[in-house]
Amino acid sequence: MNVIECNEVTKVYGGTKAVNYLSFTIKENTITGLIGRNGAGKSTILKLIAGHIKISSGELRVFSEQPFNSLKVSSNLMFVDENMVFPNSISLAAILKEVGKFYANWDEELANRLFQHFSFKENDRYDRLSKGKKSTFHFIVGLAARCSITIFDEPVNGMDASVRKDFYRAILKDYIDHPRTIIISSHLLTEMENLLEDILLIKDGEKCLHMSVPRLKEYAIGLTGASHVIEEWTDRSTVLYKKSLPNNYVYVVIENQLSRVEREQAKSNGVEFTQVSAEELCMMLTGNMTGGIDDVFNRN
Repeated sequence: MNVIECNEVTKVYGGTKAVNYLSFTIKENTITGLIGRNGAGKSTILKLIAGHIKISSGELRVFSEQPFNSLKVSSNLMFVDENMVFPNSISLAAILKEVGKFYANWDEELANRLFQHFSFKENDRYDRLSKGKKSTFHFIVGLAARCSITIFDEPVNGMDASVRKDFYRAILKDYIDHPRTIIISSHLLTEMENLLEDILLIKDGEKCLHMSVPRLKEYAIGLTGASHVIEEWTDRSTVLYKKSLPNNYVYVVIENQLSRVEREQAKSNGVEFTQVSAEELCMMLTGNMTGGIDDVFNRN
């Protein structure tokens, strides 16, 4: 069952399209990574799903309803981002007690255990927390609420490495015991790759690809060799990335569709094959098709 259905959705701010004819679906009880570079439109997409802002055109359904001004969506969805604000007049412990009153599936015991694990003090005030501690507190609220859809928008900002590791492990452990639909946005993939089931890759408000993580890991392959040889082997392939190398050599990344026989033939012509990680592929697809930072300094 799809809990989110997005069909040719556009969101325009002024004259700029932050989201451009975007279409995808997300099934219930899955963990999806919304991946893209800063400014790709990730936060806008998540705010549309959460009903915080209204689409400009297209059709968006969450729980089969338009999310904007939907009581059903707002009561069954948790949106966690760095713009969450809590009162400074009461302690963090009191905040957790009050927040719990708004969510039917709130797990007070889990919230308290996480609160203690991450070394919060009951009398701490929200405005005195560092950026990383605020992100961690937001995470506790988001996880303990156990909403049918839980969205974490760039949730690890400010967290140190050990806290980020605990963050991902906690999500996975609680998800196993209490499945729900979780979306985590990030411009990085490596740290949370093993947590995710699906990847939705965004560039300039448009979908680059949407597939399972295992499929993404096998989606592309790298070829290195003499330029004229590589051209022969890529003329019928979809080239995803290309970089010139010294001595008239070239490195290309193509969709992984070559047969075993074709690979052996290419190797006999001096072509070297390399694996392309999911992180590398996402960076290539959301960056420039050719070249890199080295070309900025190339004066030839």
